[in-house]
Amino acid sequence: MSEHKDLIQDISVIEASKILETAMEMKGAGYRLCQACASKTDDGLEVLYSFEKDEILKNFKLGITDKDPELQSISQIYWPAFIYENELHDLFGIKFKNLALDYGGHFFKISEETPWNPKEKKGGEA
Repeated sequence: MSEHKDLIQDISVIEASKILETAMEMKGAGYRLCQACASKTDDGLEVLYSFEKDEILKNFKLGITDKDPELQSISQIYWPAFIYENELHDLFGIKFKNLALDYGGHFFKISEETPWNPKEKKGGEA
């Protein structure tokens, strides 16, 4: 029976402008893209990209505000990223520059625009 090694996780906060450079470094070091996800915060949105190699998980967290509403796509480096990034666009309204395969906001058929990051509604409700 092989020895089980616990998964080691590392979370680093990076500037949104550094995601392409970071993805190139991860690819060059032999890491695979595991996932990309987002969540709403008080300041805007937070995106988390995760990469794995030899049971070591490296996570890169970046914030998006109204000042920098567009991210550079990493789909030129990791082709499957187009799936995550189209999903983030449809569900959270995050726009990506240079997306390898851009569904233009129609990756999912959804009943409301950016349901996980709703625009402010009339009367102050969010």
